[in-house]
Amino acid sequence: MPQVSVRNRLVEHAEAVFRRNGFSGASIQDLTQAAGVPKGSFYNHFESKQDLAAEIVTCYVRAIDFSPLTGSGPAVERLREHLIAQIERIRAYGTEFGCLLGSFANDGALVGEKVRTSVREALASWADAIGATIEEGQAAGEITTRRSATALAAFLLDLLQGATLRARISEADTFLADEVSIALDALRV
Repeated sequence: MPQVSVRNRLVEHAEAVFRRNGFSGASIQDLTQAAGVPKGSFYNHFESKQDLAAEIVTCYVRAIDFSPLTGSGPAVERLREHLIAQIERIRAYGTEFGCLLGSFANDGALVGEKVRTSVREALASWADAIGATIEEGQAAGEITTRRSATALAAFLLDLLQGATLRARISEADTFLADEVSIALDALRV
């Protein structure tokens, strides 16, 4: 069985550390300890904690399941399936830790420009995918045209991030799916 590289081990374990500790609270020691690698080996693979965090953002976005958005059926139901899948992904990691993109965005200036840029680009590409489905729904007469698909896509992502932030401090997270349903119902014609 092939051995996992030190770099891959760092990438594999860093997301959990960043979620649990936040960007500024995650030390190189925390990251290397979670990966089970020597602390000194970190800089053989990454120039900085920012570089690792930016790569984690890229990996996180690659793992988003966009297939419901490009499937068939009513656009609103495809949006619902996609957003509920994201809620389930957040639950799997622990609702108290929220969405990785939201966590890094919440850390703002502390994460540095490289991570902020990665998060901005990730959210923009995610919004583009959601926006394309909204455009299909608008063309089919299923989704309101009172707002652009771009604005509605940003609204849905903002709703998801905001609800996820609230879920981090709530005792229950059942409202997440309810809020997605409310927002999607509001998009209908």
